[in-house]
Amino acid sequence: MKTILLIEDDADMRENTAEILELADYRVLKAENGRRGVEMARKEVPDLVLCDIMMPELDGYGVLHLLGRSPATAEVPFIFLSAKAERGEVRKGMELGADDYLTKPFEEGELLKAIEGRLRRSELFRKGFDDGYDGLTRFMDQARGLEALKDVGRDRRTRRLAVKEVLFHEGDELRQVPYIIRGKVRTYKINNDGKEFVTGLNGPGDFVGYMGLLENGRAMETAEAMEECEVALVPREDLLALLYRDRDVSIRFIRMLARDVKDKEQHLLQLAYASVRQRVAQSLLRVHERYAAEGEADDLGVRISREDLASIVGTATESLIRCLTELKEDGIIDTQGRGIRIVDRRKLEKLAHA
Repeated sequence: MKTILLIEDDADMRENTAEILELADYRVLKAENGRRGVEMARKEVPDLVLCDIMMPELDGYGVLHLLGRSPATAEVPFIFLSAKAERGEVRKGMELGADDYLTKPFEEGELLKAIEGRLRRSELFRKGFDDGYDGLTRFMDQARGLEALKDVGRDRRTRRLAVKEVLFHEGDELRQVPYIIRGKVRTYKINNDGKEFVTGLNGPGDFVGYMGLLENGRAMETAEAMEECEVALVPREDLLALLYRDRDVSIRFIRMLARDVKDKEQHLLQLAYASVRQRVAQSLLRVHERYAAEGEADDLGVRISREDLASIVGTATESLIRCLTELKEDGIIDTQGRGIRIVDRRKLEKLAHA
């Protein structure tokens, strides 16, 4: 049974609307003002909120704002109830993130249709989409079914990259965001001494460079293919539309974009505080986990050039090779050509977290 939070200061309107909803087999929570409504929403996390605009203590805009700031309630569909005299205020509510509005007095069928439609759409986007390019395509197709996003994804193209080919350089203007379909792409910055500092190891399912595009339209790092790659190019206009034109779509898209944020944060902390030997162990674990998750590890472990691994570790290639030799002599890893296989994972993990 779906739960609906009804926030309405008019007692008669509140009771009559609640009765309609209960007859339609919804569980109804009732709040007489905005402050009480926010408290109930945070405690119960309803499936949908019906909220009056003009109320004492906290109006509907304040309710929407407070619920939108909490991760637990940000995704809850929100429908405004407005009197005819407030019609001019509806646009403000929609710009703040409301999903729909109903003008009072409304018909029973109009109310139930609006609720059912919002719940269906919210459930669809909350359910999520598969990882990978097929999942992105289905997400785009679904978003394009909404009027505000009907043109999204029509101009998306793909591009193939050779090993060491650069997608974009730090400082380049970005008109598109690459989405990796196949292959690996590393991102790095170069300091004043000309030394590379790797900021990310990206694989299938990752968007590359989106932070620079969102902040100032220019790349904040250089992106280079570590192997033969295929990427989809998402136009800047599409990315902005997915982020700002529809709340259900934007929340889902933000999760797609930010899937690697915690991983990158942890990587940067490791680079800042760990020894070279620790960083090599940490990077080997990260690379193996990433490649294994994508089905690219085999009996030889993972295949990665020593130059690329050194960049990920943040050390010179010669230092990396010495460290790999020591780990091999200690029986922790085995190497064959470009392949690196973990022999004793427990010891490697112990070293990584020493």
